[in-house]
Amino acid sequence: MALVAGAVAFSGSGAATLNGDELATISAASRSLPGLWELGQNIDGHFLPYYLFMHFWVKAGTAELWLRLPSAVAIGVAAWFLADLGRRLHSVRAGVIGAALFAILPSVSYYGAFARSYAFAAAAVVFSFWALHRAVERPGGRRWVAYGVAVALVCCTHLFAVLALPAHLAPARRGQLVRMAVALGVGGLPAVVLGLVGFGERHAISWIPQRGPEVWLKFPKMAAGSAGLGVLLFAVAMAGAVVMWRSTAGRDPVRGDEEHSSEHGRVRQDEGRSRGRGFGEGGRWAVAGVGWLVLPPLLLLAVSQLVTPAYVDRYLFVTAPALALLAGVAVAAVPRFPVPAGVAIVLVGGLLAVPDHLTVREENGRFENIPWALRVVRAEPGDAIVYGQSQLRAGFGYYADSAMPDDVLKTGEAPEPDGFGFPERSEVAAALEGRERVWVVWRGTKQAGLQGDSVPRVAQVRRAGFEAVSVKHSADLPGLTVALFERK
Repeated sequence: MALVAGAVAFSGSGAATLNGDELATISAASRSLPGLWELGQNIDGHFLPYYLFMHFWVKAGTAELWLRLPSAVAIGVAAWFLADLGRRLHSVRAGVIGAALFAILPSVSYYGAFARSYAFAAAAVVFSFWALHRAVERPGGRRWVAYGVAVALVCCTHLFAVLALPAHLAPARRGQLVRMAVALGVGGLPAVVLGLVGFGERHAISWIPQRGPEVWLKFPKMAAGSAGLGVLLFAVAMAGAVVMWRSTAGRDPVRGDEEHSSEHGRVRQDEGRSRGRGFGEGGRWAVAGVGWLVLPPLLLLAVSQLVTPAYVDRYLFVTAPALALLAGVAVAAVPRFPVPAGVAIVLVGGLLAVPDHLTVREENGRFENIPWALRVVRAEPGDAIVYGQSQLRAGFGYYADSAMPDDVLKTGEAPEPDGFGFPERSEVAAALEGRERVWVVWRGTKQAGLQGDSVPRVAQVRRAGFEAVSVKHSADLPGLTVALFERK
């Protein structure tokens, strides 16, 4: 299933064009190590571990397929650990069905073909739950060290991936809390450092609007990448949590023939004492699974309300494996016909997700179609081009394969050391002196640039004596707008 999941994710890598976030990855990774450090001190500091990895990766090239390959591999790794985690928690069938459901999610196809760290974060979170299960079931120094390493990986992949970690507290037994706390404390140190960095750079996400609890209604769609499939799997996942809750604490699909070992006997005694104090292992892991699924959106909204607006769907992709895993447990528990039920839900889910899979594999699947914009720009000799957002020129430089209008504002070839924009002249009117036609490209709708001053560069072009004669917008929001202005 790992190969299938990775292949499904990678299948869309060469279809959708790179968007601004992925181009930012190229910009960051292509800098020198001192330059990358300087960038991290001003913006995207919490992405430094990922940028450092990509710094070495892009030395072999920056083609779309190559840039996105690590994310597809991360999806495959996540699917492997998810399948084994399902086996440990319930059965082989639960693991296989859960991994298959994970593979068919449109969100997996999106982030598995996306040159950012979100697939890495999902893989790290799955690995952390897998490592926790091993450490809790058979405590040992090496297993707790492995768990601490897994926690550190979660913290390094994305700052908000740590919102899944509180769910780890549910399966821990009382006698293991000290070792678990040490592993969490040491492994969580990167989160403390990157969290302080992120707080100091919160201006970088000032574009995120404040959200209310109503966003939770869209959470199933966000996790799955498809509204119909998301609602179906969320309902089945809740049934899976009930199945785990009701499962006996004595169930142990991991140990098999070792069931009669003396070590296993001691664990069984511990489990018996756990049942005496409350619910058994199945109940503990049911709470952990539900926590993995629902705590990140709850906590992210709390962060948004108490610290700074930060609720963005992609920050919650780490919940997608939990959705698939719990649903896999529910289907595997169907009496007498678990295999046909598994095949049926994968097929039905796949059919429900077909439109969304097609969408993420379109040229505009990342909602920032720069090749489309290049086709709209039909430059004539003497034409100028102005970018509504300075960093857009990176994408035009990446995709342009023919002569472009003169970039009259750019004053340097390298991006600014403290960001992703390029150094520009401030006087637009002076830069456009003697020009009769100017192409203006901005991120957002037509109205965003043509009404008011929300895109300052567009307003400055108008004040320089130009008027729009042609305005086109790409299909989806926020999208790109390309306008041709001519002198009045």
